Amino acid sequence: MSDITVVHVMRHGEVANPDGILYGRLPGYHLSELGRRMADRVAEHLASRDVTHVVSSPLERARETAAPIAERHGLDLVTDPRLIEADNVFQGKTFGVGDGALRRPENWKHLINPFKPSWGEPYLEQVVRMMGALDAAKDAARGHEAVCVSHQLPIWIVRSFVERRRLWHDPRKRQCTLASLTTFTYQGDKIVSVGYTEPARDLVPVHLLAGAKGVKGKDKAFGA
Repeated sequence: MSDITVVHVMRHGEVANPDGILYGRLPGYHLSELGRRMADRVAEHLASRDVTHVVSSPLERARETAAPIAERHGLDLVTDPRLIEADNVFQGKTFGVGDGALRRPENWKHLINPFKPSWGEPYLEQVVRMMGALDAAKDAARGHEAVCVSHQLPIWIVRSFVERRRLWHDPRKRQCTLASLTTFTYQGDKIVSVGYTEPARDLVPVHLLAGAKGVKGKDKAFGA
């Protein structure tokens, strides 16, 4: 058996969210039609890969993204709660560029510490659970490849940790576009490289691409 194992960590596809709610961990948020096309595109992209394990966050949007990949490889889809979205006190509300959220006094107490952060799940807790989920996927697919479907913030945080960057950051600069793959290559039990690809890039709205400038009324922090 090869001592090289590859774990692809995928962000789910676009979600149907016409009201612009920061949905976070709320149930009932499913992929849009475009999101399903993104999921199918990535399943096609990975069809020739040696994928032997597919696991997702328990949230609907992640499971719906992972399903075509598991089906293409004839695998059962399993879930791991460690892949879930980061907790956030603004869940269920609108909170984005140009909506005035930062000017509301009732929100200020949640914005005092961007380093922890004070508005949600501590970055270090995200690192611990995500590293555990990646290690479990690596063990399940040892010598082959695994796909883990998760959410933007936990993916970016675990990548930042592995690449030895600070964990606090500007959310607009995360390199983790919808339906993207952040790929961790293990030699034995050690991560030896990290890669990043966007198989569905042409399907992603321009203002949502990694590093794109926020657009008033569009660039909402919906929960990813």
